[in-house]
Amino acid sequence: MMNSTMKQLLTALAISSAVIASPASVQAADKGATAIEQGKKLAFSRSQGNCLACHMVADGAMPGNIGPALIAMKLRYPDKQKLYNKVWGTPDTQNVPNSMMPPFGQNGILTDEEIGKIVDYIYTL
Repeated sequence: MMNSTMKQLLTALAISSAVIASPASVQAADKGATAIEQGKKLAFSRSQGNCLACHMVADGAMPGNIGPALIAMKLRYPDKQKLYNKVWGTPDTQNVPNSMMPPFGQNGILTDEEIGKIVDYIYTL
């Protein structure tokens, strides 16, 4: 029950945050914008990160609803390395039973550098 309520809350927050200016647009002027833009491209690519297959992202088209919405990521993962480990597939981060998220680094789906760029982008959400 709590899990369902949390998903509904995160979805509502993600939808409402689409109206508010995205932090990514503010950071686009920063010198690190290139890595963030590359991370977004990788995350939205169907042949690579494919995050939109399962997750809702504020500026993503046709998002999935299998995984949680990718919002408030700095709040959810204050330690950026833990987010990286989750995407990479470090065994101790696979604490969600029956998760459908593949371990992208462990299975060689993405390189460490690609995962780093995706995490840089996701961390702006």
